[in-house]
Amino acid sequence: MAYLSRLSLTNFRNLVQIDLELPPGIVVFFGPNAQGKTTLLEAVYLLAISRSFRAENEREVVNFDAAAEGGQALVGGAVERKEDRLAVYVGYQSVPAAAPGSGGYAVRKEIRVSRVRFTAAQLVGLVTSVLFTADDVQLVLGAPSIRRKFLDILISQADNLYLKTLQRYQRVVQQRNRLLRLRREGRAGAEELVFWDGELVREGAWLTWKRSEVVKRLNTLCGEHHLRLSGTEDDFRMEYRPSIQGDGDLQEVEDSFRESLAATEARERATATTTAGPHRDDFDLLLNRVDMGTYSSRGQARTIALSLRLAEAGYLAAVRQEGPIMLLDDVLSEMDASRRRRVMEETARYQQTLITTTDVDLVRDYYGSSAGYFRVENGKVCRDA
Repeated sequence: MAYLSRLSLTNFRNLVQIDLELPPGIVVFFGPNAQGKTTLLEAVYLLAISRSFRAENEREVVNFDAAAEGGQALVGGAVERKEDRLAVYVGYQSVPAAAPGSGGYAVRKEIRVSRVRFTAAQLVGLVTSVLFTADDVQLVLGAPSIRRKFLDILISQADNLYLKTLQRYQRVVQQRNRLLRLRREGRAGAEELVFWDGELVREGAWLTWKRSEVVKRLNTLCGEHHLRLSGTEDDFRMEYRPSIQGDGDLQEVEDSFRESLAATEARERATATTTAGPHRDDFDLLLNRVDMGTYSSRGQARTIALSLRLAEAGYLAAVRQEGPIMLLDDVLSEMDASRRRRVMEETARYQQTLITTTDVDLVRDYYGSSAGYFRVENGKVCRDA
């Protein structure tokens, strides 16, 4: 099992200088809104997946005053694992924007693990984490891209080969779309697509096959968690809906992909866009065979989203043989007492769970003195007795 024993922040959003020693088990950050609680979880998640879950542009994480002076932002953490201890640092150096006279700035990011420089792809999976937020209902109600992102982050943390394949696939789609546009303009011939079609099939079929295998396991885990959270015998299913046939072995998926490319050739010629492949995938969430993306209530969507997150944690723990760090960002207050108790029971099984809340009594009433409590106010964090 893994946990974060130390978290150090410099000029990370409104947290100018923070250095915390964190215990394993339950850690609660409490205080009023807009004081920096979510920023602490953002920093921890950054150490796991290399990107902020809140920022559209990475320069947003650098404290504005520090960036204006050409300063740095730094997120550092000491991660205790079964067999070793990792020192993980993600740093941002602000630099003037490329456009002269714009007055803006960009950032250069550097990642180091135990003093060795790492790429973002190398960092993902070294320490795993699962994030719960109020926006998780969009996993049920939102666009397919949100559900694809859920799968991509989950599987990338479990299998670094998946992330590398996904990155190659995305580059292939970009290059292929460029050629489709040139072909529509009469500046490229069909023969120039042959190589990229082969690359698209090779990388995309493996992603589709991998997603199919993972969703089968998630379906079982989701069903178990939904049963416990809802307290009903309703039949819950998670079903993968690939844009190409995803069942069968890898060769069958590749053959199906080639057939899909042939069938969509005319449409691709007209739209100059790759229309088949894992970038078009989705998965259905069904309750008693009813599509919850269309017909769920807000309460049903929240329960299903929680089931997905708990399944994500269970899958990572099983595959990596080391539980993820659990991050709950102000989600307990939205639950009724029964669901809140079940979620706290489930997350307490992991080596470390970090919780933010404006109502500390909700958490203290359940965990009591077994948790560590930290008050967050005006960008400062202090241990609460």
